Amino acid sequence: MRRDIGREKWEEREKIRKRGSARARKRFGQHFLEAVWVRKLIDVIEPQPTDTLFEIGPGRGALTLPLAERAERIVAVEIDRDLAADLGGRIPPNVRVIGGDVLAVDLNALFEREIPDVRRLRVVGNLPYNIAAPILFRLLAFRRSSGRLTDATLMLQQEVADRLLAEPGSRDYGVLTILVRMHAEVARLLTLPPGAFRPAPKVTSTVVRLTFRAPLVTLIDQPGFEALVRGIFTQRRKTILNALKSLAAAAGITAADALAQAGIDPGRRPQTLEVTELAALADFFAAARK
Repeated sequence: MRRDIGREKWEEREKIRKRGSARARKRFGQHFLEAVWVRKLIDVIEPQPTDTLFEIGPGRGALTLPLAERAERIVAVEIDRDLAADLGGRIPPNVRVIGGDVLAVDLNALFEREIPDVRRLRVVGNLPYNIAAPILFRLLAFRRSSGRLTDATLMLQQEVADRLLAEPGSRDYGVLTILVRMHAEVARLLTLPPGAFRPAPKVTSTVVRLTFRAPLVTLIDQPGFEALVRGIFTQRRKTILNALKSLAAAAGITAADALAQAGIDPGRRPQTLEVTELAALADFFAAARK
């Protein structure tokens, strides 16, 4: 310890130094945002004084702390126990940091315990590139079961954002596009170069906003719809007639009959089908199974 400063000041400086030099952990897909980009991200999130925010992966608190100054309260889930403990010691009273994996935490139980009175919940987060899609599916399930989520402003790998925004017939159009579009509108807000992070990733990042709404179509069987979409998109190079054959046989019907009932040309490819067409097809399968 240096003699020209007191122990308390020295200890505080050591804490700050260690936080600043903490290494990102590759196994958690960690990349920490530079301050100038934090301000830009806060601007596109547009936090309001009455907002309750659910933050996924707060890390060192680069977003958490400035958001806490502008929102009513924040519940944050952080998988890295060291980061969660460190951030938990620096947060204001309107922030609650939960250590855990967002893919394993029971979100309904969490929010019934932490903020049971809140029905309007906004999501923010910098999603790890390797598990972005599973987290998105988790949010969709939470939205369907609780009705709490109003929107989600998320930083994603650009390729994932392209899939969310893809149109029928394009290369990027697929399972993720369809399952998200059934329940949300998606808008691209901001593009970030690799240099916006430390350490710099090898990819460009994109911030998108999912605005949740009522489903495009009321489905007879949501799990059946998801199973059908996943099933035919594993065979996207085939015609829809051929891609459907095994699913149709399992349901005791023919693919040709299902397509005729849904009004779909059997020569089309799976990636050309609109969400509403897929819903009509799934509903025919659901009715046939009854």
